[in-house]
Amino acid sequence: MEPTKVQSDGGLNVTLTIRLLMHGKEVGSIIGKKGETVKKMREESGARINISEGNCPERIVTITGPTDTIFKAFAMIAYKFEEDIINSMSNSPATSKPPVTLRLVVPASQCGSLIGKGGSKIKEMRESTGAQVQVAGDMLPNSTERAVTISGTPEAIIQCVKQICVVMLESPPKGATIPYRPKPASTPVIFSGGQAYTIQGQYAIPHPDLTKLHQLAMQQTPFTPLGQTTPAFPGTLKGLFKVKFPFSSGLDASPQASTHELTIPNDLIGCIIGRQGTKINEIRQMSGAQIKIANAMEGSSERQITITGTPANISLAQYLINARLTSEVTGMGTL
Repeated sequence: MEPTKVQSDGGLNVTLTIRLLMHGKEVGSIIGKKGETVKKMREESGARINISEGNCPERIVTITGPTDTIFKAFAMIAYKFEEDIINSMSNSPATSKPPVTLRLVVPASQCGSLIGKGGSKIKEMRESTGAQVQVAGDMLPNSTERAVTISGTPEAIIQCVKQICVVMLESPPKGATIPYRPKPASTPVIFSGGQAYTIQGQYAIPHPDLTKLHQLAMQQTPFTPLGQTTPAFPGTLKGLFKVKFPFSSGLDASPQASTHELTIPNDLIGCIIGRQGTKINEIRQMSGAQIKIANAMEGSSERQITITGTPANISLAQYLINARLTSEVTGMGTL
């Protein structure tokens, strides 16, 4: 959610872009027959409403315009969803009407302001609007954004969105935001003969990006025999941390999950975790490995990282961790 123009009066009269995450059925309701519903929403609200392309289970609906037009568009969407709920109940034995629910997509760097110290801000929003507001703990895949779910009556949702806009304007995003882009249902990745493939139907399709990353990982990741410990990664990080490989070398020989341990100095663990866990989440998502970081032990200057996955997953995770450490150490100017 980014302000693009602030008026001189300093009030909430600004141009905003707000992103909503919707399921296919919800998107269909917004578009309407031959696009009539979304056309009407655009004309009556004055806001620009764009819907992401692609045959995905989820779609992004982007609403842009001065705040008054955005609130009108939100109202029309909320009332349309309520109408859908009422229509669905006419053929259902259910007696209580479920609330309308919308999901905003918000940069993770702004979520702290939205929650407030000790949860004070989000509690205030719930009490003053009557809407339920939940901020997701994890970021959306391959992004630095989180989902903010708002549930309640259309009136409560509109008031809540207004308050969220105020908070977002008072606390702009920090750093670059990687936007969430929904993808088709995920397909498994297979490594074979030094190549990466994704499975589509009955066919294995080469995946050039993952293949390149895989090859880089193999060039820079030392695989040692069972039970031995390497002194460090190659290059600039030699001597900084220890690595244990409980499986034999060769990526394709052992598709089952294995476990791998790293020991890293405490003063470097922050660059692996990143702000609010952004970096470690990126490494998890890109490698497909499970990564756990042990709590700091009293009197110890090191932290243990445990990586679990296939040898290919572990190689990618190790390579990405190595890249983060190299960047940090080089930036400090010391080895």
